Amino acid sequence: MQVTETLNEGLKRGYTITVTAAELDAKVQEKLLEAQPEVEIKGFRKGKVPLAILKKQFGQRILGDAMQEAIDAAMRDHFDKTGDRPALQPDVKMVGGEEWKEGQDVVVEMTYDALPPIPDVDAGKLKLDRLIVKADDKAIDEALENLAGSAKSFDDRKKGAKAKDGDQIVIDFKGSVDGELFEGGSAEDYPLVLGSKSFIPGFEDQLVGAKVGDEVSVNVSFPENYGAAHLAGKAAVFACTVKAVKEPKAAEIDDELAKKFGAEDLAGLKAQIAERLEAEYKGAARAVMKRALLDQLDGLVKFDLPANLVEAEANQIAHQLYHEEHPDDHGHNHGAIEPTDEHKKLAERRVRLGLLLAEIGRKAEVTVTDAEMTQAVLAAARQYPGQERQFFEFVQKNAQMQQQLRAPIFEDKVVDHIVAQAKVTDKEISKEKLQKAVEALDEM
Repeated sequence: MQVTETLNEGLKRGYTITVTAAELDAKVQEKLLEAQPEVEIKGFRKGKVPLAILKKQFGQRILGDAMQEAIDAAMRDHFDKTGDRPALQPDVKMVGGEEWKEGQDVVVEMTYDALPPIPDVDAGKLKLDRLIVKADDKAIDEALENLAGSAKSFDDRKKGAKAKDGDQIVIDFKGSVDGELFEGGSAEDYPLVLGSKSFIPGFEDQLVGAKVGDEVSVNVSFPENYGAAHLAGKAAVFACTVKAVKEPKAAEIDDELAKKFGAEDLAGLKAQIAERLEAEYKGAARAVMKRALLDQLDGLVKFDLPANLVEAEANQIAHQLYHEEHPDDHGHNHGAIEPTDEHKKLAERRVRLGLLLAEIGRKAEVTVTDAEMTQAVLAAARQYPGQERQFFEFVQKNAQMQQQLRAPIFEDKVVDHIVAQAKVTDKEISKEKLQKAVEALDEM
């Protein structure tokens, strides 16, 4: 077996791997001998089938396995000797392809971009601010008012009063398309809050100003992407009868409200709110500090980047931004999306920081535990109510999905490892200043 270098430019590597016909034949013979004791063919006792017959019956399959094993072994040996770590799966092509015949040498061309040597970072030289925000009385009172609003009730308006935006109306309705009632389009005594946007766009607007006893024909069109395909894009008429008009009434901020939200009294609810708010502030402050850390690291460390990683990341960024700008285009039939220079610049930053954090984590022996992975899967499964078991099974069988869940946990643990060594100054600020700092993250 021979490995010959054909390319060594920057991080690009190319090699020719040659497995001689004699080596391949020896490997096939070895595998036949391994299998012989367990093979049983009509006319021969178990383990007594001649090698020539085994080779005739199983030779082609074993030859393919032997070829793959020989190439895999040569690649492992190569990476062990050189210390190279490919940025992505190496591109491996067999010279000759379908024209190759048994008895010939096997020649394989392998190309890849190697991961670059990454310089060490002295985390002790990093200076970071840890922003601290306390939950003040104003923020707690705002949260209480929001809770009271969410626990609001509705009282009947005066007789003859017209429904306003924010009111709850109780209606009977029957929906029809082309004069025919459709399944699921009718209901009785349905409570609808005007302005809640819980119905088809335009439906609620046409009921503003209605009074008890009014008969209102609501004309709307189902969205083109409506879930029920037979209704998508269709014009519909809903015959509505208004049976009640009710105005919202916020709940009183007292011990009774507190009990509705699981607290013993109002003081206990305020304490819970303060704790929740400060947890939110802490999460936002961490995001700000993490961005500051990554900015410093990006300025401190420079090294060559694997071109294939940068290209893949730039394509992904361009594709993601395209769909953010075209939310109605859910498919992938939009043709090629060429990354811009801005996409490529962002891709270079992400690849550089990703490789740097991965190397710091590797040297620090940072790992993601089974318990942490389980928590991540549980959190992700909540997005699919009623299908949690299927999601778990999907993740178990999908290595790519496992990596998607593991990567952010690993990154956060590496960030914590770096922050623990950096010079961190606690800085107490207002909620408003923290909000501005968070908004600035989206502008970068």
